[in-house]
Amino acid sequence: MSTLSACGSLQSSATEVGGERMSDNRPVRDGGTLTVALNADPDKLDPTLAQTLVGRTVFAGMCEKLYDVNEQGKVVPQLATHLPEVSKDGRTVDFDVREDGRFSDGTKLNADAVVTSLLRHRDLAGSARATELTPLKSAKATGPYSVKLTLKQPYVPLTAVLADRSGMVMSPTALKKYGKNFTNHPSCVGPYRFVERVGGDRIVVAKDPNYYDAKNVHLDKVIYKPIPDGSVRLANLRSGDVQIGDQMVPVDVKSALTDNKLRLFNSPSLGYQGIGINVGNVKGLGQAPGKVDTPMAKDVRVREAFELAIDRDLINKVAFQGMYEPACGPMSPASAIAPGVKASQCPKRDLPKAKRLLKEAGVKGAVHVELKIPTTPEWSRIGQVVQAMVKDAGFALTLRPTEYATMLEETDDGHYQAFQSGWSGRLDPDGNIASFLQTKGAMNAYGLGNPKIDELIKRGRTESDPAERDKIYAELIHKVNAEHTLIYLYRQKNYVVTGKDVAGLHVYGDGLVRVKDAGYVK
Repeated sequence: MSTLSACGSLQSSATEVGGERMSDNRPVRDGGTLTVALNADPDKLDPTLAQTLVGRTVFAGMCEKLYDVNEQGKVVPQLATHLPEVSKDGRTVDFDVREDGRFSDGTKLNADAVVTSLLRHRDLAGSARATELTPLKSAKATGPYSVKLTLKQPYVPLTAVLADRSGMVMSPTALKKYGKNFTNHPSCVGPYRFVERVGGDRIVVAKDPNYYDAKNVHLDKVIYKPIPDGSVRLANLRSGDVQIGDQMVPVDVKSALTDNKLRLFNSPSLGYQGIGINVGNVKGLGQAPGKVDTPMAKDVRVREAFELAIDRDLINKVAFQGMYEPACGPMSPASAIAPGVKASQCPKRDLPKAKRLLKEAGVKGAVHVELKIPTTPEWSRIGQVVQAMVKDAGFALTLRPTEYATMLEETDDGHYQAFQSGWSGRLDPDGNIASFLQTKGAMNAYGLGNPKIDELIKRGRTESDPAERDKIYAELIHKVNAEHTLIYLYRQKNYVVTGKDVAGLHVYGDGLVRVKDAGYVK
């Protein structure tokens, strides 16, 4: 039995999936405004450029994708009408899109709009989707609602890729009118349309009458409000100022369990949280690795010593009351793909070896490292725990709390030594590895460049046999971990707390709060 399933008062009217409460199927009345408290302010509201989980949660309300992930973790059609039809050689992919779709600006959804978005995701300067769509050679409309993709080589992760931001289709009218300023005027196909954004305070969306299923959208408005402090999110839930608290941390979840006015949703996470080390990012994302003049960057033994000084089990116990899982790799046990490489045993803390490695690396005196962390209480706790642990091995760790969006900008540009690096996770292992760890990957903020890793990523993308693919990813994860550039620490659970009168909510393994069916209970 999970830690949370014993709390029977919070289990009513919930769907149980693998011991996790992920959906509420009670009848919902029409009307009203729902306020969702996020743990950070989202970055750009542009599917091509966006990088954050909180941004994905906002997109879930206003930007549908060609495919989606369902409650069982399976990829299902959303704007597409069927799963892709792939040729025998794996190089041609065909699918159709809905004929009843309209963007929030009234433009009709069609095959040309899909092609425009896919090519923008692939080609726009600074695109965070570029690595995902590198195998895409061409995209064209073969009919008003039919799309044909031609690939440079077979690309097994493609359907999973199109179930995330690479599969979001944007209004070609809005793209032409606003260009890179689309972020301030986003227009997609979705249950809600963008109304306004006040930086650091709120993002407002309203029911979109153009939406093909508008009759089944219940709420008038949804307000997304960044509240980084979990205890403040919880206080706002209790007061009724917000109705949904996203990404609640264990200490606040345990407090919420005692309140019969609140309800809890939880699902296993596909993602990870850890610490990223700058080993070669001197010119920004997408650029060739350069030389970074720090002990951590120059010698892998120093990075290994840093990791060996960390006790993942203790972090989970001290910072999260044992309610998360230690992690030492990019693959989650919740993933339905590549199961053989998911559950590896994490290395234990080994101070003697850590000190020996520093000595072998010729380190004299303490190794000074600055770690950028978000301005949240949980990362303050994690940072302090890690700071004390690595001090025992010979590291002098300085913590630099930084507003989340600013931290992303600075680390993307290479202005850091180490930073809190997390990812909400994808079903296919490629989605958790390639963009981050491939040389010049679209989100490789670490500046890692390893030809052996690049070759394994390429093989993993083209290998369709599950057993062989398992072997490739097992070897790939071994190579990745040997670099000690992205130090995986823990895997969250997706904890969402709501007022008891909120119904129709869905929270799946991808961590997104889905409000399309949400509202207030009848």
